[in-house]
Amino acid sequence: MFRTLRRYGALVAVAGLGACEDQLVVTNPNSPETGRVIATPGDAEALIASYYKRWHDGLYRTITNFHGMANVMSFQNYSSLANNCQNSRQPFTQPTNSNAPGNTCQGEQQRVYFVESEVSRVATTFLRQLDGLAGDSLNLGSTARNARARAFAEYLRGVSLGYLALLYDSAAIISVDMSPVDAGTLHAYTEVMDSAFASLQRAIDAASDATVTGTDGFPLPGTWIPGPTSYSGGATGEFVKMVRSYRARFRANLARNPAERAAVNWTLVVADAQAGITADQLIATDPTTGPFNSWASQYDPPGLWHQMPPFVIGMADGAGNYYANWVATPVGSRGAGNVGFFMESPDLRFPQGATRAAQNADFPVTSCEAAGSTCKRYFVNRNSGGDQFAGAGWGASNYDWVRYHGWDAGIGGVANKGNIPFFTRSEIRMLEAEGQYRLGNFAAAAALADFSRTAGMSSTTPSVATGGGLPGLVTNGVVDATTTVPGGAACVPKYPTGLLGPVGCGTLWEAIKYEKRIETAYTHFAAWYLDMRGWGDLGTDLPTFWAVPYQDLQARGYASDKLYGAGVGTGNAPNSFAVGPTTYGW
Repeated sequence: MFRTLRRYGALVAVAGLGACEDQLVVTNPNSPETGRVIATPGDAEALIASYYKRWHDGLYRTITNFHGMANVMSFQNYSSLANNCQNSRQPFTQPTNSNAPGNTCQGEQQRVYFVESEVSRVATTFLRQLDGLAGDSLNLGSTARNARARAFAEYLRGVSLGYLALLYDSAAIISVDMSPVDAGTLHAYTEVMDSAFASLQRAIDAASDATVTGTDGFPLPGTWIPGPTSYSGGATGEFVKMVRSYRARFRANLARNPAERAAVNWTLVVADAQAGITADQLIATDPTTGPFNSWASQYDPPGLWHQMPPFVIGMADGAGNYYANWVATPVGSRGAGNVGFFMESPDLRFPQGATRAAQNADFPVTSCEAAGSTCKRYFVNRNSGGDQFAGAGWGASNYDWVRYHGWDAGIGGVANKGNIPFFTRSEIRMLEAEGQYRLGNFAAAAALADFSRTAGMSSTTPSVATGGGLPGLVTNGVVDATTTVPGGAACVPKYPTGLLGPVGCGTLWEAIKYEKRIETAYTHFAAWYLDMRGWGDLGTDLPTFWAVPYQDLQARGYASDKLYGAGVGTGNAPNSFAVGPTTYGW
């Protein structure tokens, strides 16, 4: 039987895909013949198989999205440059996520919305065909093969809706019983996430179905999600582990403020984390064919915009009081005279030594520029000739993130080619740790934090840091909510009790947050921003989401005075900014 699958982009009936490369051109979206007709089941399967890369593209293909803005707002990065609107999102300046027509940042702000909406649309249309709701049923040849494709399409639908819910205040939810040209209505981010969770559960169910028969079932073909992992089926297979890991990330990070974060169902987060990935999820990137990781290459020297301000990394300072003195300095005077922040840290993930020269000698970044090599430290004290001090003095530091510098060198001399984590095992541990902490299981939370906290240098040659090498929490009795971390004056992490201090030693909660930040820095989209938003650690008045792009609102008939942004000020959505003073007084 002749079968068709129409390929539709996000909301093509109303808005098109102006922000996306390789956009789909629809001349008449109301015509039954509109879209790309897929003539065979094999073509239909090939289309959905290609859409992991498309989902990935929305987040990682290009720097033309708001990943850089989010990192600046969460002190993961600093740049005084206007590139990709990074400098317009600096804390302490009441930045807004403007959504006015023609705003400078419109391309960056709309990209994730349009690409992920496209993925949701295509995955839903494919599922509509599988369910026989498009006039003729799609059969790939066996129930096992159908189940594999169904699981993959539901996963794509779930993760695309999941990121729309994490990052925007609302989005359209397209279901299989809707017409392919129905743009859908906008739903609140919580409802969008509910739909994402439903899809992810259906992906798990399809991958775990023991009744299917025939050939070409799980594991996924290696080209569907490029990398070294074989995504096997079954309730405990690698595919389900990946799906449950994303669900744990989404459930924890949906919150816009501390009250919402506290109200998360942490029992479910713990359950998904415990059933999640057991090793880093490595994706094989390719700068020509994808998947890509464009922002990571920008943050890794000799790229641009990779300077890390001291607000968070300074928590790693030891007994030298560098961080305490920096915090005690008025914000406008920090870094005066283009003096970058320096510290001595007992954390082995940072360069060791009492002077800048010593830290340069301990870990020169050139030592891991060979393709595929592993860097000795996660962070480097750059050579003084490479400083990029400009703009706000509080952004000036000597430190860059270089954890995957060997990936930046690439395979066979091709930069940015090869395996790199997009979901780390440490993140899963720390998601569980936060859940255990919030459930009152402090000893379990401390033990999970100790995995990375106490891990030291590897036994390999050359020896590289596998964690902080810091005193254990459990062995030092930090198994409650009030005991401070060990180390005395050299404790890590330290934390400011207000914008000008004083600085004290962190508790178990601060240790959990510190481990998650250090272990997930730059490993996935807006990593610190999503956590710090829910923890109450974002700077006062910083926007807590992005609005539905104005192009889509206009296409839906919104009047000009109903177009809104996020942040402080007239024309922005209410409750769309962090209310201070936040955790550290920022």
